Amino acid sequence: MIEVENISKTFKLSKKQKKELNTKDEFSHAVKNVSFTCQPGRVFSLLGPNGAGKTTTLRMISTIFKPTDGSIKVCGLDTQKDELAIRKKIGFLTGSTGLYQRLTPNEILNYFGKLYKLSDTEINQRKSELYSLLDMESFQNKRLGKLSTGMKQKVSIARTMIHDPEVVIFDEPTSGLDVITSENIIQLIKSCKDQGKTVIFSSHIMSEVDLLCDDMAIIDQGEILFSGTMDQFRSEMKEKTLTGEFIRIVNEKRAQ
Repeated sequence: MIEVENISKTFKLSKKQKKELNTKDEFSHAVKNVSFTCQPGRVFSLLGPNGAGKTTTLRMISTIFKPTDGSIKVCGLDTQKDELAIRKKIGFLTGSTGLYQRLTPNEILNYFGKLYKLSDTEINQRKSELYSLLDMESFQNKRLGKLSTGMKQKVSIARTMIHDPEVVIFDEPTSGLDVITSENIIQLIKSCKDQGKTVIFSSHIMSEVDLLCDDMAIIDQGEILFSGTMDQFRSEMKEKTLTGEFIRIVNEKRAQ
């Protein structure tokens, strides 16, 4: 479970950033008093336009950032007090692969498996499961620098899941990927839900949200505009489509 309570995140702006943003403000308020809960066995989507605060929120949940205010608990642990314990329970997939190009998928997964203190038997078992799920057998021993973007993203997915985490965070996981690789990720998310994991993913693609999520929150300019179940969202819609309703909610708030 993920429990986010009244979190805010403020960044101090440099002179260059002030000039780029055309502001005299000393600070940027990336996230403002955000609260929501993600339940095990359900998929929660954090939905919003680019720059809405989605990634900053996910990085606070994963202990990369510390909130300026508020609190976050993951599996009952406080992100500001139990960072190491939480990181063992989390798998975090971003759109940026950040993979060392001279290693092979096998070498990458062996390395991360050891970081999580898995035995050789556990690593080999997890690799076998993930290679089958993601169709990676044919390139498991090829150097990362020789692989396509989709193949690299599959390696990132496998790296994220090697330790069989209780909580899985996907930050725009299908952005820029081909249809087949995107489908692999969608199937992985469904598999995580079926296994009772806590799943949270950010997106701005309403078709993915409609297909996958049970609960959702809409965030824009760092603030939550809607939080509830997908059934509740549909029942309260004033537009004919999910995309239309999402745009209506965002535009209505910005007009205030």
